[in-house]
Amino acid sequence: MSRNVRDHGGGIDAARRIHGGARAEWLDLSTGINPCPYPFRPPSPEAWTALPDRDAEAALNASARRHWSVPADAEVVAAPGASALIARLPGLAPPGRVLVPSPTYNEHAAAFRQAGWDVAEDPSHPGPFDAAVVVHPNNPDGRLWEAAALPPAPFLVIDESFCDVRPEASLVALSSRPGVVVLKSFGKFWGLAGLRLGFAICAPDTARRLADALGPWPVAGPALEIGTAALSDRPWAKATRRALADGARRLDALMAAAGAALVGGTDLFRLYRVRDAEEMAVALARHRILVRTFPYDRGLVRLGL
Repeated sequence: MSRNVRDHGGGIDAARRIHGGARAEWLDLSTGINPCPYPFRPPSPEAWTALPDRDAEAALNASARRHWSVPADAEVVAAPGASALIARLPGLAPPGRVLVPSPTYNEHAAAFRQAGWDVAEDPSHPGPFDAAVVVHPNNPDGRLWEAAALPPAPFLVIDESFCDVRPEASLVALSSRPGVVVLKSFGKFWGLAGLRLGFAICAPDTARRLADALGPWPVAGPALEIGTAALSDRPWAKATRRALADGARRLDALMAAAGAALVGGTDLFRLYRVRDAEEMAVALARHRILVRTFPYDRGLVRLGL
């Protein structure tokens, strides 16, 4: 299954052009972003006016290391969003054959294709492969990977952008292995997607090459301060996981009453099978509610919390 179009959630402005309404009238359920963002303190004036310094970068990385229990022999690389890392990962190895089991988040396949890789999206496609990408939990169905079931490849990307709702399922313990890169997204669980902050956790040599590809000062000063505080706030994270789980159960009950069948998802987004997802999306858009549909299956609709 090959899809070259980079279709994503979001896009309130495009929906408004079709269905009207002020932006404030719309409810965006098309993404998997926490609707109750982290209550951060305003960044210091210096965070806006000075170049990011190494102490602030080190503080952010230390908070990330503690929060995700990063192995001692792995390194943390902060970036302006996980997407910035996804775009650069294919350049870490010569173009070859990469397995990106589909359906999944389509930026990975697009990034590898753009870098000249031959992308296989059918999980049954015969190997061997020079690289593989798994999204854990998967977007949009929430599938979790077992370590023993990971595709064998010398370069393996494990995208854990949605794993903060299931920290016990994380495969970050594998991140110190040569050729393994674990990705983390800050914006989704902490509800601050506009801050643009993401992380790669990997062996030192891979970390050095990623950092070189990102260049100096990859993370803005405000993001350094807010990210450091948020990643250190364990009580907030614990309470947020409970709240998101409760919200997911309520959403499942509402959708079941409307005749939808739960397919999967996480506590940040839910995937349902309905009679006609496009028809449902249009009907909801008329009420200023944006949801996510998929071009490869008209029966699937994804709703954020």
